[in-house]
Amino acid sequence: MVKYVFSFKEADYRNKKLFGGKGASLIQMTQLGLRVPPGFIITTEACKKFYEPRRSETAELEAILLKNPPPEVRDEVLKKLHGIIDSLDLPDEIWSQAVEYMKRLEAEAGRRFGDPENPLLVSVRSGAAVSMPGMMDTVLNLGLNDETVKGLAKQTGNEWFAYDAYRRFLQMFGKIVLGIDEKLFSTTWEEIKKKYGVKDDPDVPLEGLKEAVERFKEIIRKERGGFPQDPWEQLKLAIKAVFRSWMSPRAIFYRIIEKITPDIADCTAVNVVTMVFGNVGWDSGTGVVFSRDVATGENKLYGEFLPVAQGEDVVAGIRTPMDIEEFRKRFPHLYEELYQGVKLLEKVNKDVQDVEFTVERGKLFFLQARNAKMTALARVKTAVDMAKEGIITKEEALLYVSPDHVLQLLYPRIDPKAKAKPVAQGLPASPGAVSGQVVFHPDDAVRWAAQGKRVILVRVETKPDDVHGFYAAVGVLTSRGGMTSHAAVVARAIGKPAVVGAEAVEIDEEEKYFKVGGQLIREGDWITIDGHTGNIYIGVVPTIEAELIPELEELLKWADEYRRLGVRANADLPEDAAIARKFGAQGIGLLRIERMFRKPERLELLRSIILAETPEERRPYLEKLYKMLKADFKEVFKIMDGLPVVVRLIDPPLHEFLPKPEEVLEQVYQKKMRGEDASDVEKLYRRIKALQEANPMLGHRGVRVGVTHPDFYYYLNKAILEATAELKKEGYNPVVEIMIPQVSDVREIIYVKEKAILPAIRDVENSFGVKLDVKIGTMVETVRACLTIDEIAKHVDFISFGTNDLTQAVFSFSRDDAENKFIPQYLDLKILDANPFETIDVKGVGKLVDYAAATAKQVNPSVEVGVCGEHGGDPRSIHFFHKTKVDYVSASPFRVPLARLAAAQAAVLNRQNKHG
Repeated sequence: MVKYVFSFKEADYRNKKLFGGKGASLIQMTQLGLRVPPGFIITTEACKKFYEPRRSETAELEAILLKNPPPEVRDEVLKKLHGIIDSLDLPDEIWSQAVEYMKRLEAEAGRRFGDPENPLLVSVRSGAAVSMPGMMDTVLNLGLNDETVKGLAKQTGNEWFAYDAYRRFLQMFGKIVLGIDEKLFSTTWEEIKKKYGVKDDPDVPLEGLKEAVERFKEIIRKERGGFPQDPWEQLKLAIKAVFRSWMSPRAIFYRIIEKITPDIADCTAVNVVTMVFGNVGWDSGTGVVFSRDVATGENKLYGEFLPVAQGEDVVAGIRTPMDIEEFRKRFPHLYEELYQGVKLLEKVNKDVQDVEFTVERGKLFFLQARNAKMTALARVKTAVDMAKEGIITKEEALLYVSPDHVLQLLYPRIDPKAKAKPVAQGLPASPGAVSGQVVFHPDDAVRWAAQGKRVILVRVETKPDDVHGFYAAVGVLTSRGGMTSHAAVVARAIGKPAVVGAEAVEIDEEEKYFKVGGQLIREGDWITIDGHTGNIYIGVVPTIEAELIPELEELLKWADEYRRLGVRANADLPEDAAIARKFGAQGIGLLRIERMFRKPERLELLRSIILAETPEERRPYLEKLYKMLKADFKEVFKIMDGLPVVVRLIDPPLHEFLPKPEEVLEQVYQKKMRGEDASDVEKLYRRIKALQEANPMLGHRGVRVGVTHPDFYYYLNKAILEATAELKKEGYNPVVEIMIPQVSDVREIIYVKEKAILPAIRDVENSFGVKLDVKIGTMVETVRACLTIDEIAKHVDFISFGTNDLTQAVFSFSRDDAENKFIPQYLDLKILDANPFETIDVKGVGKLVDYAAATAKQVNPSVEVGVCGEHGGDPRSIHFFHKTKVDYVSASPFRVPLARLAAAQAAVLNRQNKHG
């Protein structure tokens, strides 16, 4: 017989796939000797067994939801899905094992489940293999009914506590297990508090609690026919509800966004745990604590404690908890026990811990531990600090920080020059400064974002059902909740700026406005939030880019020690080069010169060059243009002094620099309408029409311009080389590499070298009296160049893969059209695993890169091999390039730190795989 149920003492905490993250933590804490309430786990295999009778149907409906259908389709699918799930029941073998372990739990606790004199109460909690905070369901105080509540009161000597636990159970059971609208309970509870003239839950008198119990039971009777008094029926229904929550809309949506596939987590486990009560009295309570500050990474306990409360109260943000420092002052011995336990878990798990705990009558219980969700700042600081403390190695520190964390550290912040005054301040829950239009409902956030709007989701407090709004919004603002509230945890997890607990913000979600500082802000109005400081501003406030923090610089230095791949930057202008150097780029792997032409006076000259019909007509314009360009080249080379700069000769189709034919034709008509001579404009129109191409991206561009107009290439090279020569004479050390784009035959390279590049080198050397050591290479971006690389490599000093154009060529996709028209659907249908313009297509494009790089090295061992397409800044692509003969990748300036880390991680993982 298959074993579906295990106690905390007998299970293996390392098997998260079977026991779920929550169950694994309960097992681990129990086996480490921490005080954990006894309990047992119903495994994820039991969950799969539960769904087995109709698994094909649920899988089919889930697949439809994965495609993010219109709301009306989604609602219909969810209705069908819930109908199927409601028809399922617990298989007998699972239920019989659960009953057996409940009997064992009774013996261990010395109390009986359903006993009216000495009742055993349990919590029934979800737990998938990976953390899905708030996405699935939990039921507390299970086992209470009209008789056992009296036994609980007698057992504890506290009738108020017993009825408080009962009203909580009825509300939770009604909402989660029976599917009743929570507003019916919460509205009733608020009415009762108002009736008795109290603000906070603990101040409601006993008669108010008893009234709540009766009114809650009446709600359940009206909505679902009555509340089940039998605890065993309650348990069975609760287990089924937790299994059902795996297929809830919020859980499905979360798995889609976070890419939690079945091989990572397939169903949820159920944890049945003996209840310990934080709402017995003022010497009791519940809390959440982190082993380090999850916002800053500071090495101190960070968290909150709420007296006279149960688990969900803290994360729900309903009442304001006390800081953990206040807990330390009030309960020093408990704090010390908590500190030692939390730090033990951090050391064993080699990660910052997020620990839930309850204090019952002065006794501390550990309820759950998991790896903490932190800001990128805290993640990086913690990685460096823990490595220095000997908790983890340098290699582990490098793997501890994801490339996304590095990107988040480069989030913008409020420009101090803006002198903007905040209207309110909340808690800085997740970093980054961002502006957006206010929306008050997650569905509106999704709809507005789909229209291209930047929105900030504003809520009194967020709930797991709001998760789709988080992903659609650029930031989140709440008026309630602390640093461990749902809004804070989820925002940190997905890297969205968030400010929480801004109590000065009075929000009316129904009327869609909020008041703050005497101002009324309606839906659609612009605000700015700063997740670094917690400040809230009305309107759009200017932001500036962040600086690298010292810990990140240190981590990246460690990365540089481990990585094999070099990391350079792609650039358009001198400003890009300055950013790249600041972020540790080892040079410029692609200097695109096209932006240099965009200044009006330069663009006019370039147009004249393109429109000229003879070399003699072009030359005066080329003479003027090259002198203008030289200044830009000189500035870039000076910034990158001593580091290589690969300059790509002009690449885009020439029509991009010309006015549109219809615009010129309009000028012809206008001149003729005014009776003016239009011959000059008509000539321009004819020339532009003559230069027009049916498919410009595959037409007269790149090296083809150099072959047909070698004088154009000559003067471009002259600008590059004179800038180099002047800097050398000024004492600088420019390292210049000239790259020929769009090559498909080695003879193109030979021709432009002989007719344009080498003559320019000779002329500048003679003119300036200096020796120029300039490398000449090519951009490999055509399929034929890859296949004939054995010929090409003999005639160049370096090759660099232009993976953007190479991907277009291999797929026969137009990037702009593909990404706008059909790639999203291809991804939804799993025809493509990833957007090939973002992550390298290993089977096709990657195969060509691997072959061409290896072949080039074989025929010319000294040839340098780079990648300068956008894939050079993509972590997954970098891991692939590490395994090839590529020497360096080149990324956009702000992705250079990310690429340095990803390259190191590729090296570390490769070494670990080799050594098993």
